[in-house]
Amino acid sequence: MKIRKNWLLLGMGMLGVLLVTVTACTTFTDQRASALKLPVPVEGAQYIGNEACADCHDELVAKFSGSIHDRIMASETAIGMQGCETCHGPASKHADDEDPEMIISFKNLDADQASAVCLRCHSDGEQMDWAGTAHPFNEVACTTCHQVHDAPVKENSLKKAEPELCYQCHQLERAKMYYPSHHPVKEGKMVCSDCHANHGSMVSNLKTDERLNDLCLNCHTRYQGPFVFEHAPVSDDCTICHDPHGTVANNLKIQNEPYLCLQCHEPHFHSGRVTGATSVGPDGSGNTYHLNASNPRASWTQAYATKCTQCHVQIHGSDLPSQTVPGQGRGLTR
Repeated sequence: MKIRKNWLLLGMGMLGVLLVTVTACTTFTDQRASALKLPVPVEGAQYIGNEACADCHDELVAKFSGSIHDRIMASETAIGMQGCETCHGPASKHADDEDPEMIISFKNLDADQASAVCLRCHSDGEQMDWAGTAHPFNEVACTTCHQVHDAPVKENSLKKAEPELCYQCHQLERAKMYYPSHHPVKEGKMVCSDCHANHGSMVSNLKTDERLNDLCLNCHTRYQGPFVFEHAPVSDDCTICHDPHGTVANNLKIQNEPYLCLQCHEPHFHSGRVTGATSVGPDGSGNTYHLNASNPRASWTQAYATKCTQCHVQIHGSDLPSQTVPGQGRGLTR
């Protein structure tokens, strides 16, 4: 009876995992379909070429002339067209009636439809995973960050340079860059896209197809190991202990020592803890003081006043066990 119950629990667990997977795939498929929903061209309109557009939109056509999109040949586009109508659709009725409703205007499109026009051509490489990222889920379109008409071409046709472009939405990350410990973004030594895949990736919009740690180890190679004695959170996820955007604590730690370490580790023997029955020494007035090591309150006080890395300096991993150092009479890791 017990064996049958165990098999029943196992089957229910597997069914739960299957339902979660199907739900996630359905959600992604729905989002993908929404992001690829193209706007419908004006019925009966014909393609007439850029010259007709210049009669009214001479400033826009002048800006567009010489841009990266203007230089693309018709054979390189998804619909075999070149110029304004590649994105805005056939313009004959718009030109005849001068009616703004008789053409695809990006001002009237929602974020998904605007991005769908771009994704007809920009559908591979970095843009392949766009539909499943946080940007389209938050009504961010390609045109939110990129400009199409302007020439000469700016880097990646961005409306602003990084990181100011990203900070328009990511205000919390901007604030963190002014914390005492932060990556050198505001100093101009790196930008957001050094770590983030803005158009999407398989790992939480990061520029890696494997683990988050692999991204961090591209720069912080000395923590890669392998080590004989590994620190489990280090091999699992760097952000368990570090906030990459900035912290008040040193070295991007999410909390100061020893509070960060004590979330997982209880206090144990270390150099800051009283080890004898009584410790005697002068205080500030020249008198003596006594601390009983068997007093739990004294032990906790010592623990909270000590940095774990005073002894465990190789916190990311070591080839020495934590309580053994050759040639030392005390259990310290140097």
